[in-house]
Amino acid sequence: MPITDYQAKYLAYELTKRCASDSEEKLAATVAGAQVDLNPHQVDAALFAFESPLSKGVILADEVGLGKTIEAGLVISQKWAERKRRILVITPANLRKQWHQELNEKFFLNCEILEAKSYNAAVKRGHFRPFEPQEDAVVICSYQFAATKSPDVHRTDWDLVVIDEAHRLRNVYKPNNKIANLLKMALNQRHKLLLTATPLQNSLLELFGLVSVIDEHTFGDVRSFREQFANPNAQTYDLLKARLRPLCHRTLRRQVTAYVPYTKRHAIVQPFDPSDNEDALYDLVSDYLQRDNLQALPPSQRKLMTLVLRKLLASSSFAIAGALTSMANRMKARLKADDERSAAMLLPLGEELSEDYEGLEDTAEEWDEEEEAEPLTIEDRKAIQAEIEDLEEFTRLALSIDHNAKGKALITALTTAFAKAREIGAAEKAIIFTESRKTQSYLLRLLADSPYAEGIVLFNGTNTDDRSKAIYAKWVAKHHGTDKITGSRTADMRSALVDYFREEGRIMIATEAGAEGINLQFCSLVVNYDLPWNPQRIEQRIGRCHRYGQKHDVVVVNFLNQKNEADLRVYQLLDQKFELFRGVFGSSDEVLGTIESGVDFEMRIAAIYQTCRKPEHIKEAFDQLQLELNFEINEALRLTRQKLLENFDEEVQAKLKLRDDSSRTLLSHFEKQLMTLTRHELRDLATFHSDSAFELHHLPASVGKQVPTGLYVLPRSSSTAHVYRLGHPLAEQLVTTAKARELPPAELEFHYAQHGSKISILEPLRGQSGTLMVSLFTVESMDQAEDHLIYAAYTDDGTALDQEQARRLLGLPATFKGPVLDLPAPAVLGEIASARQQQIQQIIAKRNAHYYEAEAQKLDGWADDLKVGLEREIKEMDRLIKEARRAAATALTLEEKLASQKQIKTVEAQRNDKRRTLFDAQDAIDQKRDELIGKTEGKLQQATTSMNLFTLRWNLTN
Repeated sequence: MPITDYQAKYLAYELTKRCASDSEEKLAATVAGAQVDLNPHQVDAALFAFESPLSKGVILADEVGLGKTIEAGLVISQKWAERKRRILVITPANLRKQWHQELNEKFFLNCEILEAKSYNAAVKRGHFRPFEPQEDAVVICSYQFAATKSPDVHRTDWDLVVIDEAHRLRNVYKPNNKIANLLKMALNQRHKLLLTATPLQNSLLELFGLVSVIDEHTFGDVRSFREQFANPNAQTYDLLKARLRPLCHRTLRRQVTAYVPYTKRHAIVQPFDPSDNEDALYDLVSDYLQRDNLQALPPSQRKLMTLVLRKLLASSSFAIAGALTSMANRMKARLKADDERSAAMLLPLGEELSEDYEGLEDTAEEWDEEEEAEPLTIEDRKAIQAEIEDLEEFTRLALSIDHNAKGKALITALTTAFAKAREIGAAEKAIIFTESRKTQSYLLRLLADSPYAEGIVLFNGTNTDDRSKAIYAKWVAKHHGTDKITGSRTADMRSALVDYFREEGRIMIATEAGAEGINLQFCSLVVNYDLPWNPQRIEQRIGRCHRYGQKHDVVVVNFLNQKNEADLRVYQLLDQKFELFRGVFGSSDEVLGTIESGVDFEMRIAAIYQTCRKPEHIKEAFDQLQLELNFEINEALRLTRQKLLENFDEEVQAKLKLRDDSSRTLLSHFEKQLMTLTRHELRDLATFHSDSAFELHHLPASVGKQVPTGLYVLPRSSSTAHVYRLGHPLAEQLVTTAKARELPPAELEFHYAQHGSKISILEPLRGQSGTLMVSLFTVESMDQAEDHLIYAAYTDDGTALDQEQARRLLGLPATFKGPVLDLPAPAVLGEIASARQQQIQQIIAKRNAHYYEAEAQKLDGWADDLKVGLEREIKEMDRLIKEARRAAATALTLEEKLASQKQIKTVEAQRNDKRRTLFDAQDAIDQKRDELIGKTEGKLQQATTSMNLFTLRWNLTN
């Protein structure tokens, strides 16, 4: 459609206008620019986060599997587009890479994972505020790291803080919850987005805790909350729900089945019997780890290293052989060291083991420190020598084992699992997970000499093997000159290996840490060669395949050592209690939500392996653990959650249907506007193949050389071309150029017939002409700005056009007829524009009054809660006085009566003092409330600016 520079300028401002916080248009550019197919509930959740400009944050509490990361990505992306780029994501350590990949690949956001190594490196370079990157980037860090660096976190003026798995903070009201309280204090007054599928698990006080992290002025103190809502009735339910409504948004899976189809999980258990040598190795190493004193393991990390060694022992003989060798060599080096100083310079054991067990760093992040190491004594040196001999003996035995029974069982399991895949119509592709790179190498050798030798791809933290390098080189050559290549070798290598697995591969052997964040919904067979004890990690493994976009049921294969009682009981727990391997959704919200940290559960399992030797002791310990794992959320609490946080399915489904329709309309309209502008600006520099793709041959003079030529397509295409979106440097420059044009008065001819469809509101204007003025009107209030394009237009016979008529007129094909040297600007144009400005200001004032009233009600509730607390203390003293009087009445001796009377007088005096100070305290609460309301009142003031974009003569042809 041919347009003019005037329409291009209008489109540039239309595409980049700032919208009201409650407007569906607010997210139009973000939704259009996302490299993911968005579902209506995700857009709905993101819009909820922006609903009130006075909000200090919200809780997004959708059930597992509905894409809370995508919802948060929309919010982050919108903040980024608004140039509010100080953004922090706090997440469990093992989800950091996944967040990095999701935000980078789906929303094109620069991200930086901050942990001890990168933090210290930044400081060493002279950058003393590492939480504030020198180039714009979303900062991602773990809970533990954020808590450790809480002064740094507090010092940064964050625009948004996203907290994933936020149920970890639900007990923040308990003073002994150290990490939660450190984060709450560090993030006070910052705008927060909390993500959790389980905001309410064991007690209503958990909701109080989460809400207090966002806004301390929603409820009073914990005692007043408990008093009011501990035993809610119908009235208090309604009151509590009303107070939670602006803060908490929850969608259930059953409410979105029209948009999100789900498949099932099936479990295959492959038993195996270790050889005599494997059994002997297991017993020797296990007994060694159970010794009271071990020189090979640093005292400060004994529990952690013991856990890792047990994992490697269960993984394969090759994995434990490598670890035993490292331990023996390290102790030899310690004995040879001349002094403690040179001994201290040895590579820490953890670093050596992490080269094989890649998940060590993430596990260590969440592991509490123990006591400090003590210097060696003469006895220690003797013990070290003895341990070296033991470890070398274990190593010789491990190296003598050429084949593992579990490895042979893998071949059998693959045959069974691939048959199951064929049965359900899925592709014969399998992802095999292991926690050890040495086990990974063993599996490669094993499969290379099997019927499954073709199409194997390795995936780990480094991907430096020859096979991966060859796949990478071929991938780079194939995608040369496209946006598929990011310039980050690590990210591109991951993409290359996943693409190979999708298109050509049959089996991917992946270390768990290496495969974090990758999406494999094209694969429906998950093989847990070794099984983590952390149920959340297992869920994440299976979730790589069992996720949105999976078209087939997912088969999960696990291996079971028939001779190991502890292994059998661990599997029983994970399968029956956690329900990880069966059903439509895998482990439920209630189950995973009961354990705040999977590492805590992992530590409990490790303690049983470490302390129990005999089968009866193992049985007793697991029986006790199973009793403690009370996952069944009681029925009363389930009803409470339903009443407080969930809405009727029919209401939600109707709302989502409307949201889906409106989002699709907005998306289509936005993309059409962007491509219309682009087609005009690149008319002599590109060939347009369709409404969503063009070939750029030459760069505009205003565009930097870093922008590539070649094929461009809109997001969500399967093409390997450059992804074209409003945030792309090319589009940004085209918009800037169109906005900056100085456009003198001119005459445009609009061609109704060329539009191709009937526009009812323009029918009366066919054959007429008139004058049109477009201006940009900006209103700032409530700490936000919103832009409005105002159209002042009329016909030559004096009939005014309404806003929609003028807007639709500018959307027609048009021809530039020439400049108009003397175009009068009648007062009527100014009057039309002024009337529209007043109308906009009235709408904003009405909307702001609603926000103000909601904020005032919230603060009234907070103040009332605190007053309830004051009155409660007086009531408690009245109760004590009554009890003391009853005690005095029944006292048998004069001494007892006198003591009771003395106690009564003391408590009465305290009560009377409380009564006298009650009104003062209530006044102080009211004063604080008035101060907070006063701050809000100041935000109601509107500051306005208006800028004329262009004025023109128009005529509309028949």
